[in-house]
Amino acid sequence: MASTLSRRLRALRAQLLRRYEHRRFVSCLSGLYGCQWRRLERSGAQPGGCCCNKAEGASFALLVAAFCLTLVFLYFWGQAKNDYNDFDWFNFGNLGFWFPWSVVLLVVAAGFFTYVTVLVLLAVCLLSEGQKLHLHWSHKIGILVSLTFSVAATAVLSDLWSKEWRTLLLSFQVTAPYLHVGGVLTLTSLAWPVALHFFRMNSRVRRGLILVVYLSVLSALYLVPLGLYSPCIKEGGTLGPAPALISHRGAPMLAPENTLMSFEKAVEAGSDGLETDVTISFDGIPFLMHDHTLRRTTNVHQVFPNRTDTPAAMFTWTELESLNAGAWFLSHNPFGTAGSLGAEERRRAGNQSVCSMQVFLQLAARTHKLVIFDLYRPPRGHPYRDTWIQRTLDVIQNESSIQSSQVLWLPSDLRSLVREIDPGLRQTSGSRLPLEELHSQHIVKVNLHYSSMSMELIREYAAANITTNLYVISQPWLHSLAWCTGAHSVTTNAPQLLSTVTAPLFLMSPREYNLMWILTDLVSFLLILVILFFHWWRERRLAFCSGGKITMDNGTYSKFKTEMSDIWSVSSANSQTVKSLDPAAVTEH
Repeated sequence: MASTLSRRLRALRAQLLRRYEHRRFVSCLSGLYGCQWRRLERSGAQPGGCCCNKAEGASFALLVAAFCLTLVFLYFWGQAKNDYNDFDWFNFGNLGFWFPWSVVLLVVAAGFFTYVTVLVLLAVCLLSEGQKLHLHWSHKIGILVSLTFSVAATAVLSDLWSKEWRTLLLSFQVTAPYLHVGGVLTLTSLAWPVALHFFRMNSRVRRGLILVVYLSVLSALYLVPLGLYSPCIKEGGTLGPAPALISHRGAPMLAPENTLMSFEKAVEAGSDGLETDVTISFDGIPFLMHDHTLRRTTNVHQVFPNRTDTPAAMFTWTELESLNAGAWFLSHNPFGTAGSLGAEERRRAGNQSVCSMQVFLQLAARTHKLVIFDLYRPPRGHPYRDTWIQRTLDVIQNESSIQSSQVLWLPSDLRSLVREIDPGLRQTSGSRLPLEELHSQHIVKVNLHYSSMSMELIREYAAANITTNLYVISQPWLHSLAWCTGAHSVTTNAPQLLSTVTAPLFLMSPREYNLMWILTDLVSFLLILVILFFHWWRERRLAFCSGGKITMDNGTYSKFKTEMSDIWSVSSANSQTVKSLDPAAVTEH
């Protein structure tokens, strides 16, 4: 029995010490990476030598840099999805035509990242097989293009849309725990090629450099959770109620923005409030329009071709009623959701007209919804340029049945006059102001961009009986973060989506999080130790069986002389699967 066990152990050791050459696999890798499809064109990294020459080393470093930059940009742009609509309309305003640039940019970024990632995986697999790297010139050009795209796109977006970096930082508050796990798993998988080349190198400088870099990155990654902050990591029972949903221009994913249909859809989706933008027509009728011109959301170019760029406030209400305010939604499909509408809904959406403020307020009054709106002052030469505030208040008080307490008054102009005329309006500030100033203006709510999201700020305002609304939040992860942060309400383009969220995404207790990251680090550490020990033991045994002699031959390292016929003969007697050692079964190094 003991003899049989001994033979089996010796056979297992022989199997572990054997250098397998996965010829077809390596040939495929070499072909894809360096377009070297013939076996004779491949070359292995010799024991004690480097995995590549200086030129190929520089190419590999460039590949890793391209991978990191394309990953950063793809993550950055993926998290910016909440603001794709703003980006596309920004380009529409500058270029004069509609095109989904945001989606195109995402697809291109994903394409470059996929391409670079495949090259990195091929390189890692080749290194794991002990092969030298020979990157084809076409791939080098592709890497430079990917690198140039990532740098240029990041620079341009940083200049035009720098606030999105704040969105990126906010995303880390919900994704960092999972990014940490992914990073640890990635570095753990790299332990195999790192250990393989570390124990085969003769140069102590190279070995030390590899070890220091790898362990430094690994240690930093292990310790990242110690400095991590996320409002979604909290004890059970400390989570407050979900933020109220205020629909941004109605439900613009389901109907044309700022139309009656859009607000009706928002009410159906369960919104607690309605947000819009108010402009006053030339004859004094307040109506709903976000842009200063009618070009984007009406067919003004067809009905009044010579007044396309005329301010919306310079049209009379009769002229505004003659415009179509819905066909653009079906043709442009700004959110990619128009296709989800049924035939009747599409017909209705295509026939929407400009909505008056009175109709909007009546809908809110019937459905008991809060309203909040931006109010635009008419341009010079407009009859109501100096009385636009009074005219708007007149509609609220005398031409609609809405209660003053339902109105969150956002315009900052003539606030003291507004309070005198209608003290029941709920004064709302669109700026971060000191508490003393907020109290002096009788502010009960602040309306801030979501990039200002801060648990400390929200708590400070709440302690002073001031609630916080964050705009515009349409992605579930941002809504979850606002929920965990303690925001009282959010303005959204997607009430139909956020109303279905019953609990914050990524919510976990501190105990669950500590268990997750400690187990991840511990398992990774143990796996890396096993891999390092295996390669150390294997290379020592191979060197021992070959007499520990590595010689130089014309400037390159000669092959290991791993002739262990005594081991192979014993193992062959025990199992037919263990063949005697021959040159074809040994990888040339």
